[in-house]
Amino acid sequence: MNWIDLHDIAGIETIKQKSNEKAQVIFKHSTRCSISSMAKSRLERATTPDGIDFHYLDLIAHRDVSAAIADTFDVQHESPQILIIKNGTCIFDESHNAIDMDEIVEQATV
Repeated sequence: MNWIDLHDIAGIETIKQKSNEKAQVIFKHSTRCSISSMAKSRLERATTPDGIDFHYLDLIAHRDVSAAIADTFDVQHESPQILIIKNGTCIFDESHNAIDMDEIVEQATV
């Protein structure tokens, strides 16, 4: 998995712009949560699909960015959480044990 580090609010606008070309996935990770670590590990063990960018947010270190994501994409904050962004909007979000690479690929390629 080649994570693209998301560490500032300006990165959210970049994700929105890039989502007009291809799906952008944001993984909001709590470094203090075992469920979040398990979800991250499952994603990293899965085959990374072509044509989707995967962004990683350490929400403990960047709470402001996490809050801005919730606000920008009108989703409730959860952790761990996956958001799929296409054409500037969040088309899918999932959290905790429901995070699954097969479902991410299915939703991102609709």
